Amino acid sequence: MSDFTLDDRGDGCFALSGEMTFDTAEKILKESEDPFEEHSQLEIDLSGVTDSDSAGLALLLEWVTWANHTVREIRFTGMPERILAIAKTTEVDKLLTRGERWAGFIEAPEA
Repeated sequence: MSDFTLDDRGDGCFALSGEMTFDTAEKILKESEDPFEEHSQLEIDLSGVTDSDSAGLALLLEWVTWANHTVREIRFTGMPERILAIAKTTEVDKLLTRGERWAGFIEAPEA
């Protein structure tokens, strides 16, 4: 069973936990639309993501594209290693930071 939770921590800070996969990516995107719309700066903590795949990467890139098109800032923290590996392999890792205006890096998980 696929499961995820998108928690609104206030002030544009959100935490995604559970699965960020083909089974959940579209649902996560739909669930994020209304709460994200309320903020000009977003920070999404991904440290609680337990499983991810290329659909999870596509979700993050969709959020970055949305942020750029709507003149918002978006930053990801606690990036899952698997997402970073897929992003580097497909040479889209730099796109993950295109929504950041206040920081020039994505925070990698602690070793």
